[in-house]
Amino acid sequence: MERAFQRPPDPSHPAYSTLDKQSELLNIVTCNVERAQAKQKKYYDQHRKPAHFQEGDVVWDHCAAEMCTGHCSRSVGMALIPIAIVCMLANALLLFPDMKYQYLTENHVTREAMWCSGIWASGLLVLVAARGFTTHYEKKGCCYFPAEVLRKLGYTCLAILAAGLCFVVSGTGLALGPLCLHNSTDGLKWGRPLIQVKTGEQLYLYAPERWPSACVEPRGVVIWNMALFSVLMAASGLQLIFCVLHLLTALLEFMCGPSFCNNKVVPA
Repeated sequence: MERAFQRPPDPSHPAYSTLDKQSELLNIVTCNVERAQAKQKKYYDQHRKPAHFQEGDVVWDHCAAEMCTGHCSRSVGMALIPIAIVCMLANALLLFPDMKYQYLTENHVTREAMWCSGIWASGLLVLVAARGFTTHYEKKGCCYFPAEVLRKLGYTCLAILAAGLCFVVSGTGLALGPLCLHNSTDGLKWGRPLIQVKTGEQLYLYAPERWPSACVEPRGVVIWNMALFSVLMAASGLQLIFCVLHLLTALLEFMCGPSFCNNKVVPA
């Protein structure tokens, strides 16, 4: 204003005293902030050990740890999704021998298929775990890392239990053979003619000559059950392998802390 009106500056003007007060307050605030930072640095340095690195030394890196474990979880989650869909389809087909629905309505379907472990265990529950693996929460704080690792461990244990249950049930159904209408001493009746009656008796899986004459109805149910239960066992076993590997990674991450990955010092 003084330059605009071409007047000489007046030091007694109230604006000058206000500027002086603001400058004085700014200096006081700056000094207080620097003093607080020096105090915090003193407390931090009490627990800090001096570290000197050379080119090529292996160092721990928090950002690399998040990228490493996050990529591992997402990869396992994406791999589990198609396997879970295969399990659901295989178990659904087991409910309809010879592609006819009346066997299901008449309760003439193998017991292990009726339990639907491939649908709700290796299917839905594993899909829930896979969603947990592929989901990443952008949160920070002192409790973020342990909470994230415990979340991964919980989903992994859920998937292992579900896949393990389906694997055992499928193996049982494969070993006991299908439920079908077969010839017996009392005539035609529904049962499991290929079940191992005596200890040490050869399992029907190793006696293919028994398959064609074992069942009268449904047609081809022996091959149908063997193929689909084998698919369920293979798929749930693959889920178990993926989940156990992920469990080991999560446990190592939990024990090693937030820096579970390393980088090398390189020249700038």
